Amino acid sequence: MVKRYTQYLLVLCLLISGAASARGLPELTDLIKENSPAVVKINTMERSQAARGGLPPQYQQEIPDIFRHLLEPRRQQRPVASMGSGFIISADGYIVTNNHVVEGADEVTVTLTDRREYEAKVIGTDSRSDLALLKIEADDLKPAQWGDSEELEVGEWVVAIGSPFGLDYSASAGIVSAMGRSIPNESRENYVPFIQTDVAINPGNSGGPLFNLKGQVVGINSQIYTRSGGSIGLSFAIPASLARDVVAQLKDKGRVDRGWLGVGIQDVDRNLAEAMGIGKPAGALVAQVEAGAPAAAAGILAGDVILRFNGQKILEQGDLPHVVGQTRPGSKVPVDLMRKGERMKLEVTVGALPGQEDDTQQASVKPTADVGGRLGLVVDEIPEALKQRWNVDAGVLVKQVVPGKPGAKAGLRSGDIVAQLGFDAVGDLKEYQAVVKELPADELLPIRFFRAGQPTFRTIQIDD
Repeated sequence: MVKRYTQYLLVLCLLISGAASARGLPELTDLIKENSPAVVKINTMERSQAARGGLPPQYQQEIPDIFRHLLEPRRQQRPVASMGSGFIISADGYIVTNNHVVEGADEVTVTLTDRREYEAKVIGTDSRSDLALLKIEADDLKPAQWGDSEELEVGEWVVAIGSPFGLDYSASAGIVSAMGRSIPNESRENYVPFIQTDVAINPGNSGGPLFNLKGQVVGINSQIYTRSGGSIGLSFAIPASLARDVVAQLKDKGRVDRGWLGVGIQDVDRNLAEAMGIGKPAGALVAQVEAGAPAAAAGILAGDVILRFNGQKILEQGDLPHVVGQTRPGSKVPVDLMRKGERMKLEVTVGALPGQEDDTQQASVKPTADVGGRLGLVVDEIPEALKQRWNVDAGVLVKQVVPGKPGAKAGLRSGDIVAQLGFDAVGDLKEYQAVVKELPADELLPIRFFRAGQPTFRTIQIDD
């Protein structure tokens, strides 16, 4: 009798435990079924310059310059395919994905869940946020709904839908692991406060949506941290609050305007906090103020610790670029800081991040066949402040890169400074126009440019 009672009690405990576990896990079937039609698979094709022949690197230094061009590797055109994910944001065919999914692509094809395929037009891209806006002409589209990423909390369940490794419309789930992660891009810029999750994200998920349990898009899957090439439980998504603003600007202007302060910053450790009278490590310590920058005009000095910017707390140095970048150029905002142990409040007029249009009233340039000339680059003279910042004294500033044109295929971005085309130096806008006019077509040519002050050589080819 006692034994049977014990068995009943054990079964009852297991049932109660199972019911409690079931209540603690979300039911995702309806969410995935309802939102999958908004998710698309993106296939891209680009021409790649494949090197053939040439000397091994260890022997190249021994060849005199005058003969080196005879031994350069031969190159041939070879199509390179890539893939990613995206999602529909409007019934008239606008689609959001990652910039790195479509960057340099000659063809972009979008496949819907019902297997319809469409050639997509790239409306605009933004490398700093790794976002791109596409457009297809199609009917009966079901757009996803934006959510508020500011309301996300660590531990909240989220769902990703995409095409990892080309496996169409795969779903995975997990929780938000952290908010506001600072991850600099390859140009050492840091304008995205990433959402960190443990959702299984793999190659092919890039550009796909991250849903909350309400079925709203709260992030765009962008990066993974991995040593194996696959998911190890560290994935990063672009917050919807930032993405919505970027997408709206791309749709309206074909570019993104960001705020600029003009300071070099570092974190505040425990010793610095004590020395500066803050009490605990917090804020962004100003290590350098650029001459003529908005920070200098506002009276910000090296040694100041910025604690709030436009009313938002700055807990660590990575918070400041996120907040400043999302502030519209021309805005006057308050800055709370600590100077020599005393709190101060200043007002700063936010500038435009160099490399962008700083006149927000100027008519926008739409990417058409006539824009940007033979290279598809809208360029201008380099502002003096930018010359000083990057220690560059000649060249032209790239203000816009037209998708699909030679400049885009060469990997140029808005903000780059072109200093050489072919074998001719480019000193100013007049020289640039003269050199471009004489460049031969259908021939690989060297192009030298500066990105964030770092010189880079690549090749460019004009198709006309």
